[in-house]
Amino acid sequence: MPRIALVTGGSRGIGAAISRALQEAGCTVAATYAGNDEKAAAFTAETGIKTYKWDVADYDACVAGIARVEEDLGPVDILVNNAGITRDAPFHKMTPQQWKEVMDTNLSGVFNMTHPVWPGMRARKFGRVITISSINGQKGQFAQANYAAAKAGDIGFTKALAQEGARAGITVNVVAPGYINTEMMSTIPDKVMNEVILPQIPVGRLGEAEEIARCVTFLASDEAGFITGSTLTANGGQYLT
Repeated sequence: MPRIALVTGGSRGIGAAISRALQEAGCTVAATYAGNDEKAAAFTAETGIKTYKWDVADYDACVAGIARVEEDLGPVDILVNNAGITRDAPFHKMTPQQWKEVMDTNLSGVFNMTHPVWPGMRARKFGRVITISSINGQKGQFAQANYAAAKAGDIGFTKALAQEGARAGITVNVVAPGYINTEMMSTIPDKVMNEVILPQIPVGRLGEAEEIARCVTFLASDEAGFITGSTLTANGGQYLT
């Protein structure tokens, strides 16, 4: 039987590339989204991947949503925690609401999604939990105290949970992308891109969403069963750990 994979934020950007790659690897994939019904419907029409709408910041919504996915497709074997938001501001201007929104989605959302699937993975003696962190969770970034803290927290969560899952056949890992060629990056002026961002990246280009998806697909595979608690960096050499 094919593995059942659930990808949060899985209908756009990096998440969409991950959903497609897991489908191509033979998984039955479900993708969550938070707001854009039109794009989610178009994604499902294009790929055949079922999409489900809920907010990963809401624990009860995650429990109910995962139950729907498992009723439709079967128990979740592979969870990819990809959903994330930014609310950037210099710290002296950052509001408690900006801090809370990012923490609720980018860090608590990882708990909210992982906690409900964990007992089933333990019972079946198999699971893959892969969380998308960020280069900025490793090195920090101006005006992203909230985002960097949450993404660094994802790495700590992964290291701890990996130790609990190891004997139950569950691996828990992180992929930490650098600057990736997504819609968000397309809004950056050419001058900033060419004179500020690209010179920081030794390979001289942005990453592609499909390159991150390949990292996830490998970590989700049976062949990666000896890798757990790890952070796989994919940043073109911009930050070396």
